[in-house]
Amino acid sequence: MNLPHIPADARFTLKPTWFVPSPIGLPDGAAARMGNGLIWFQGYELTARRDGARAVRVTIPVEGFADIVARLPDALAERAHRLAAHISAPRPPLALGDRTIRFDAPQVMAILNVTPDSFSDGGKHIGDPQAAADTGFAMAAAGAALVDVGGESTRPRAARLWEGDEIARIVPVIERLAAAGVPVSVDTRKAAVMEAALAAGAKIVNDVSALRHDPRSMEVVAAAGCPVILMHAPSAGDDPHDNPAGYADVVSDVFDMLEERVEACVAAGIGRERIMVDPGLGFGKGLADNLALVNGLAAFQGLGVPLLFAGSRKRLIGALSNEAPVSERLGGSIALAFRAAQQGAQMVRVHDVKESVQALHLWRGLADAGLSAV
Repeated sequence: MNLPHIPADARFTLKPTWFVPSPIGLPDGAAARMGNGLIWFQGYELTARRDGARAVRVTIPVEGFADIVARLPDALAERAHRLAAHISAPRPPLALGDRTIRFDAPQVMAILNVTPDSFSDGGKHIGDPQAAADTGFAMAAAGAALVDVGGESTRPRAARLWEGDEIARIVPVIERLAAAGVPVSVDTRKAAVMEAALAAGAKIVNDVSALRHDPRSMEVVAAAGCPVILMHAPSAGDDPHDNPAGYADVVSDVFDMLEERVEACVAAGIGRERIMVDPGLGFGKGLADNLALVNGLAAFQGLGVPLLFAGSRKRLIGALSNEAPVSERLGGSIALAFRAAQQGAQMVRVHDVKESVQALHLWRGLADAGLSAV
């Protein structure tokens, strides 16, 4: 095929496309594997941008990819090969002490908010650490690989919370879960809260600001040697939804920011094998942006790290279902989790653990059957 002209100073992403259930029966080299999962594809969608505007979008077959991109300028060819290598690189398991989370199939992260004002379950677990921990135990028993404990709401225009209050909310819950052997991540953007949570037994930091909000947070994570989840939000300030500029191309814009944060973490001594990313569905993004992110999720495999997708009960579902309230968004949440698995997400963050685990078991069964079909 002939590639359209791509400016030498363009930025671009690669998104796996033309998915197939199995490479069986295809010519050698006609399909590539996404990570160490059960997804195979036959093409890369290349989106190039220059000066913030899209310059080229073209699909390149996996078969002959090397020959085709060899016609690009050296720097662009090198980036194309690096992104393709990241897409197919095995995702190493997360080592959490005596527990390991593998990524050969999608995993579930359970949401446990100890807040009075979170958009979905605010107030449900506030003021009773044992009841909150009991909920976490039930989530782990239902199949959650990780319980994500948060003490500060990040809904739009949520009130700022003093770090001491946040610590008081979450530490007693984390201590109970960790003592029982439940793997815990802490959902916070404050360095002091990270330190307290890790000391209480949390194993992973999940930061909606991608370690940008608190100037000490990068240092804390690097010193702890713990895994970190970097989420995209347009603002590192008090309101992570603040986004007056909008997006030129939301998938590319989010990819570029997360790529920069991954490289900043690596430079700070945080190993790539300890990094996950989250495109931040709903954070400073409108309906069209969110739909584009869901459809473009596979592009984030080009970062070469596990992908977390968090769509549970979010505004996107209500917007497409006659303004269904948060309590009536289970069907949409399951649909988004299933779609994320189809696009290669290694983990989904959910409120409804039992139902989500069941949906992903079904996805795994279908993928296994497709792979073994003759």
